[in-house]
Amino acid sequence: MNNTLLSITNLTKTFPGVKALDSVQFSLKAGSVHAVCGENGAGKSTLMNILMGIHQRDEGEILLRGEPVNFLTPRHALRAGISIIEQELNPVKDMTVAENIYMGREAVKGKIWIDYRQLEKDAKEALDIVGLNIDPSIKVKHLSLAQIQLVEIAKAISYNADIIIMDEPTSAIGEKDVNFLFKIINRLRDQGKGIIYVSHRMKEIFTISDTITVFRDGKYIATKPTEEISRSELISLMIGRKLGDEYVKENIPTDKTTLRVENLGKKGVFKNINFSVNEGEIVGIFGLMGSGRSEFLNALFGVDPYDDGQILINGKKKDIKNPTIAKHNKMAYVTEDRKESGLVLPSSVQDNISLPFLKELSKGLIIQEHREQVLIKKMVDFLKIRTPSLKQIVSRLSGGNQQKVVLAKWLLTEPKILLLDEPTRGIDVGAKREIYAFMSKFASEGNCIIMISSELPEVMGMSDKIVIFKAGEMVGERKREEFDQSELMYLASE
Repeated sequence: MNNTLLSITNLTKTFPGVKALDSVQFSLKAGSVHAVCGENGAGKSTLMNILMGIHQRDEGEILLRGEPVNFLTPRHALRAGISIIEQELNPVKDMTVAENIYMGREAVKGKIWIDYRQLEKDAKEALDIVGLNIDPSIKVKHLSLAQIQLVEIAKAISYNADIIIMDEPTSAIGEKDVNFLFKIINRLRDQGKGIIYVSHRMKEIFTISDTITVFRDGKYIATKPTEEISRSELISLMIGRKLGDEYVKENIPTDKTTLRVENLGKKGVFKNINFSVNEGEIVGIFGLMGSGRSEFLNALFGVDPYDDGQILINGKKKDIKNPTIAKHNKMAYVTEDRKESGLVLPSSVQDNISLPFLKELSKGLIIQEHREQVLIKKMVDFLKIRTPSLKQIVSRLSGGNQQKVVLAKWLLTEPKILLLDEPTRGIDVGAKREIYAFMSKFASEGNCIIMISSELPEVMGMSDKIVIFKAGEMVGERKREEFDQSELMYLASE
């Protein structure tokens, strides 16, 4: 019996100046999880957009349950039984959780009025499936990024589709939620659903998938059963070369303290945080969702005020009331959500990079354009940002290059203390290694880094010291020679 849900052959899509897909093939069987791998720009998102009716193919054939299909809109794809959890979260933040999950499918009474009681009951059932215990009547704008991600997962599952596309579904959730998501995926697989799983996280791919397909530069490269491919072989197929050591670690910390926090606290969020960061050191912060990690960095950079404790830079107490003061003290902050708080998406690469440095680039009210372009070109070359020009709209770049733009705009301010919250979220292994190389070089030049990451191997691979957060408190600190994955996870777990 043929259990193929989806079959794609010779799919081709060209955008102006770019062949995004070049005669690719793909198939998905019922009751399976099929991972799609490739670097940013490999064509993964274009394929998913065509499947969802967002883009139209130029050539090729798509068969759904053996029948040719051509979806003109996402609504057509959804009606045919295909749903998606998108990498870029786009909820309507002024609407409730329930309204977001069932938008356009609301329960009605009298054929006119929305039945809000039934709507919220349905939404609560969908939220329970993904283990998110929140009031469905709350507005999405009051949720954290991780909670929004789980709402999007609940929304995709609520369509009861036969094919569910999961595009970086764990990019904003912690280890505990990842494990819960995998239980959901296994349950869906047992129900005969087909899951297309797109992720840059190697561990997840090898844990959850049955089959792996690799794309590179818009071309189909290979399809193999997961059990028949190694991590190193997969990376080689993705990037077309051997990667070498995944983590670049060359910095050597000194004994000179650059930054120290003493009893730092924010009421109801975190308390009694004590640790120091030395010159040339990378300090990792590890904790589960809700542990207070990002809130701590927000306070450190003056985004949100802290209530207790003090911050010392080079031995001197500093009252960091806002990001401007933090910047004057040679601090820079790359936030966890580059789309929401790191970039101005409709603006150019040049405008995004120069944004924090406009005062220094200006003479009176006039920006010195030649000086601006020289400095920005230097940053683009230094970080190997792949862009057709400095005028390219930043939303059109790959995830890895967008992340480098965020780094570039802060490096232009010549910081000594760099705060990184999930610096490699949603980017491919090749771009990750380039970010790691930059981090190592930055620290080697006498600067220091505080890095948050939900990926424990990444924290262990790049840190000289790890600080563990749990429920708003610092529950441990371990030096590099003391790192133990099981112990770190035990300390962070509730």
